[in-house]
Amino acid sequence: MRYWWVNQNQTYRHEVPGGYLWSPKRKANQAQNPFYDFMREVMPGDVIFSFRDTYICAIGIAASHAYEAPKPLEFGRAGAYWDNIGWRIDARFHELRARVRPADHMSALTPLMSSFLDHA
Repeated sequence: MRYWWVNQNQTYRHEVPGGYLWSPKRKANQAQNPFYDFMREVMPGDVIFSFRDTYICAIGIAASHAYEAPKPLEFGRAGAYWDNIGWRIDARFHELRARVRPADHMSALTPLMSSFLDHA
């Protein structure tokens, strides 16, 4: 089991209730984006921290590997510059009653992040 951090400022209101993650495959200029590429590394059972507006608002469990899928129509104008085909992962999300703002806990998180970066 691995842990993933997903920034969902534009798409949270669609993805979390809809039970999925979606990302383009490449940047608008067709360059690779490591964050988009990470979608292909997610495995069923992995934990997903859903981050938006400076808070972790939901935690999900991946239910599938990434697969090619069209950009969800419900995104509307969000990500208007994204290609129409991207990566999708099915997930079961649980919204948090008490959202967590990581910036409020940096004194506890910084040593953990430093340890992680030393091993990356």
